[in-house]
Amino acid sequence: MNQLNHIAFIMDGNGRWGLKKNKSRNYGHLAGVRVVQNMVQESLKKKIPIISFYVFSSENWKRPKKEIKYLFNLISIYFKKEIKNIIDNGIKINTIGRLNKLPLSIRKILKEVAIRTKKNNKLIVNLAINYGSKNEILDSIKKNSFKSKKITELDIDKNLYTELPFPDILIRTGGQKRLSNFMLWQLAYTELYFLDKLWPDFTKIDLKRIIKNYHSLKRNFGGV
Repeated sequence: MNQLNHIAFIMDGNGRWGLKKNKSRNYGHLAGVRVVQNMVQESLKKKIPIISFYVFSSENWKRPKKEIKYLFNLISIYFKKEIKNIIDNGIKINTIGRLNKLPLSIRKILKEVAIRTKKNNKLIVNLAINYGSKNEILDSIKKNSFKSKKITELDIDKNLYTELPFPDILIRTGGQKRLSNFMLWQLAYTELYFLDKLWPDFTKIDLKRIIKNYHSLKRNFGGV
């Protein structure tokens, strides 16, 4: 049975889900938070060490300013409300991306959460915010360029925003079959699962089915 260390999620479809319910796109984002909570709970239950969520891409700045402001407010409100539960459950929060571009208020909250949870070890939750994989690879190469030696794959691995191990499973909801500039380096040997369901409709049962399928696969990594 394949060992499962890391699951990554591209949470597509919140806005469309809200509009389908004759509500706003922001209503869909709010519903999406509850699914994130469900995935965290299930990951704790199954003792999965790492999960990653694509929260806000480097391309999402093109969205309406009101929607962006709502998303950041949602993050702030969530952590202010849930920080005690996060700590009590042994969850470590990492934020990955070019964080210096975020509003000061959200940077302060994310930094505080990271500090208060850094010693937790039951589950690592990576939140990709203002994240773009091309930027990440470029930043890693820039860090390595100061060294007077030939750059290797391992050098790039060590200087990515994410830590090892890389994702075993990527789950994307929303019906699209693309990576959208998410963990392009890390997903080289990841099992990809694309679902037509919108993110607010994604359930623990869906996750369990995907994990069951993953465990049944024969993974060769270029071998036979």
